[in-house]
Amino acid sequence: MTGVKGPPITSTTEERVRLNASDSANRAFIMRSPAMTTYSQQLWVIAKVSTENTDDETFDKTFHVSVSIEGLTADHKPVTILHSDRAHNRTRHLKCKRQDCEEFIVLHLGFLDYTHYILTIHFYGLESFHQRYTIRDVTFYFKSYNPAFTQIEIWFRFIFLLITFAVTCWFAHSLRAFPVFDWSIEQKWMSILLPLLLFYNDPIFPMTFLVNSWLPGMLDAVLQASFLCALLLFWLCMYHGLRQNERRLLTFYFPKMVIVGMLWFSAITMATWQKINEVQDPTYSYKLDTSHFYGFKVFFFIACGVYLLYLVCLILRAYSELRAMPYFDMRLKFLTLLMLIVLAVSLTITVLRFGVGILEDNFVAELSTNYKNSAEFMSFYGLLNFYLYTMAYVYSPSKGTIFESPITKDNPAFSMINDSDEDVIYGSDEESRRPLNRCRNDDDSD
Repeated sequence: MTGVKGPPITSTTEERVRLNASDSANRAFIMRSPAMTTYSQQLWVIAKVSTENTDDETFDKTFHVSVSIEGLTADHKPVTILHSDRAHNRTRHLKCKRQDCEEFIVLHLGFLDYTHYILTIHFYGLESFHQRYTIRDVTFYFKSYNPAFTQIEIWFRFIFLLITFAVTCWFAHSLRAFPVFDWSIEQKWMSILLPLLLFYNDPIFPMTFLVNSWLPGMLDAVLQASFLCALLLFWLCMYHGLRQNERRLLTFYFPKMVIVGMLWFSAITMATWQKINEVQDPTYSYKLDTSHFYGFKVFFFIACGVYLLYLVCLILRAYSELRAMPYFDMRLKFLTLLMLIVLAVSLTITVLRFGVGILEDNFVAELSTNYKNSAEFMSFYGLLNFYLYTMAYVYSPSKGTIFESPITKDNPAFSMINDSDEDVIYGSDEESRRPLNRCRNDDDSD
């Protein structure tokens, strides 16, 4: 089964330190990390405290964590990364129930320069807690990406990148004989989404392992967030555009861009802010160390709520106005079917695998580190690629078709090529009497 599922996403090494009742809770924990390679990508150090408490009470204890970090070169010479005299005291919460306490992140290194790291960790403010409940041991988990998974991820992304490039070139080639004015709204959007899918698959992803910098990782997060927001904008424009006679920039596109732009701004700000602060201090956590995090979180959920409400309204209006027209009814059903499949799979995976994740860096990292194996992650990653490939095939012109306005305007089997979408709805009486459900081969019968 391991061969079918692929290697696990992450690899974890633990180091347990036992404490006696006479030991101080403020002692220094000095540890050496396991061997790291560039394929390990990132390193999280997570701590878990166990007590000898026998009460049934649940408690939340606030304390401080101070960390100093040194990296070991190939010559085993230490290089200071975070000085002990400049180590930041970060606030953490120890949430416990009986003997078990929740895990908490001590530090996170967004990119790895050295094979080994020497960590010196101090806990402050646990003296009274230790005297009352007696800390039995502290377990430190060194968690990073599995190098075997990283190699599969590189090849997986590269294969999808090649396929996307081929599909993009093929789709552009299939439309070369038709003026841009005569493209349907679906085809115009596909000419935008397919190039964005190239960036979603990230052509510079291998640079992450060649350059010791946080920039490639942050750029990957920005590109993926941009593609996902473009897809959200596509759904809004499609459900509104099929029944809209004029699609002006200010009245049609601008309100939708504002709504989706709020989501894009939230994702980009979070990723950029965290990356910049983690470079300066690996112990930084935007959830715990940013006073405005919850306000920012409320803003994000409000933007999501506005988007969903607007999308539902557009879908209901589109079906109420266009369901009696076979051509446009077919387009709506196809668009909705694919969208529901993508959303259903995405939400199902999210509900099954998400929760309060330990490794919360960005959306992709959160996905990958909450999966049981690489096959599940790759299936979700490939979902959007196959979604765009399917739409590119359906919305491409029929092979060997010659452009004729009467045919392309009314033939739904002609891969959505029409002189003007609005002419079919608002056209003349003579045009409205033409059949809307002609077969694909009808145009070759003469």
